[in-house]
Amino acid sequence: MGTTKRRSPLTDWTVLVPVVALVALVFSWGRELPGFAVVIVALCLAGAVLAAVHHAEVVAHRVGEPFGSLILAVAVTVIEVALIVTLMADGGDKSASLARDTVFAAVMITCNGIVGVSLLVGALRNRVAVFNPEGSGAALATVATLATLSLVLPTFTTSKPGPEFSTGQLTFAAVASLALYGLFIAVQTVRHRNYFLPVDTSRDVDTGRDADAYQVDDHAAPPTDRAALLSLGLLLVALVAVVGDAKAVSPTIETAVAKAGLPQAVVGVIIALLVLLPETLAAVRAARRDRVQTSLNLAYGSAIASIGLTIPAIALASVWLSGPLLLGLGPVHMVLLALTVMVSTLTLAPGRATLLQGGVHIVVLAAYLFLAVSP
Repeated sequence: MGTTKRRSPLTDWTVLVPVVALVALVFSWGRELPGFAVVIVALCLAGAVLAAVHHAEVVAHRVGEPFGSLILAVAVTVIEVALIVTLMADGGDKSASLARDTVFAAVMITCNGIVGVSLLVGALRNRVAVFNPEGSGAALATVATLATLSLVLPTFTTSKPGPEFSTGQLTFAAVASLALYGLFIAVQTVRHRNYFLPVDTSRDVDTGRDADAYQVDDHAAPPTDRAALLSLGLLLVALVAVVGDAKAVSPTIETAVAKAGLPQAVVGVIIALLVLLPETLAAVRAARRDRVQTSLNLAYGSAIASIGLTIPAIALASVWLSGPLLLGLGPVHMVLLALTVMVSTLTLAPGRATLLQGGVHIVVLAAYLFLAVSP
């Protein structure tokens, strides 16, 4: 009788890809890359992103909800902050609005793209996507407040000309963002943790089910401590590789955007799409497992972390970064932000959504992406 060989975990693609991406970073750092090298580094970058979401999910499953969604959201925000700071350090005045463009793109992609796709997947599975309106509504209120304080007010303040905060105003926005982020985390993980747990849809109202219970996080056996620690280490390696490889290919992206005659804001959209790919994949997987609340935790948690951590980091970095820091949105983007908040409020209030609500959010995202290319 033959024996079956067990594959070593060290040969798994989720282990090899971050290491290969890190090697690509070492060889590409500080060099002007030819076309074929850019393609190789870009492939390593995509693989590192996929590996990062895998290892973040392993760690997230070990600690359980809602801590798992928090870990993934913070990991993605670390990538975003590092990319913005490195690109602003190299870009000069032309990157003055990069932080605003990237953060706003992240808000639109999370609140419309990830939420919309998750609702579509959940509704296709059970006709109605069920979630907790208390937790999701609180998260949306936090997103709306952070976005208004950091992205809308700079357009109307008068201490400095242009959509720019004065030093004192920027400090206040940074401190307020951190305070709101910390308060939200305390509510999500300690004081009202149940509001953010997946709803048990085994007895939903439309199908004779009870939607007031919460799912127990038992859809799979949790990984061992050793496996979780290994994934945590590989997650850090993957994050470093993502940031470094993205910096290596960013000049090519900026050149391509300029040659195509597209607005500079498209660079921010590309960065946001890249760093939010792990969140999107994780949210869709959760929705397919009938855990729409987890998907919403990922979406709104990423939006909150994107503003609540990015703005303070950029404010701190602005001490040594040269050039202005433009944060205020223009009229078109403010209209889209207001529409997003209004539609999201109507979507979350009942605690259940159909295909229609998911489709509405996708259309709002499509309008944003179209207007980003053709303002």
